[in-house]
Amino acid sequence: MRTRRHFPLAVLILLSGCASDASEGSSVPFTAVADTQQLMASILDPAAEIYWDAVGWIIDASGTTEIRPGSLEEWEAVRNAAFMIAESGNLLMMDGRAVDEEAWMGMSQSMIDVGRRAIAVAEARDEQGVFDMGAEIYFACTNCHAVYAVQTLNPADQIN
Repeated sequence: MRTRRHFPLAVLILLSGCASDASEGSSVPFTAVADTQQLMASILDPAAEIYWDAVGWIIDASGTTEIRPGSLEEWEAVRNAAFMIAESGNLLMMDGRAVDEEAWMGMSQSMIDVGRRAIAVAEARDEQGVFDMGAEIYFACTNCHAVYAVQTLNPADQIN
């Protein structure tokens, strides 16, 4: 009877020891599958294109054509693209992708922040908000590219 009473205490002590060992110096075993260029080409760029193409206006001689999500499924696709943009910031911070600590991490965090705001306006089905957030996403991308991928800012300059 006495061992039964102490068994839960022994288990608790064992588990607390395991928990402290796990938190001291061990890292979560993430494994990057794509390099940074592949991450951009396969996840971040397509998501940004979906977001950018979701809302707009074409004004020409025949009048104004509005581009906007017309169904719940289309709004969900815009929201999902915003989630991919935000989570891409986390993926960019993974070991093996970060070029340097301070600037790279700050720009990656900016992608997370702008992605979160993009999610919010998509969930609110705010057409003007999605349009405006598209510009903020663009600025977050080009700010990073201006430091780490200058050739992507004007690819035509590379043709010679």
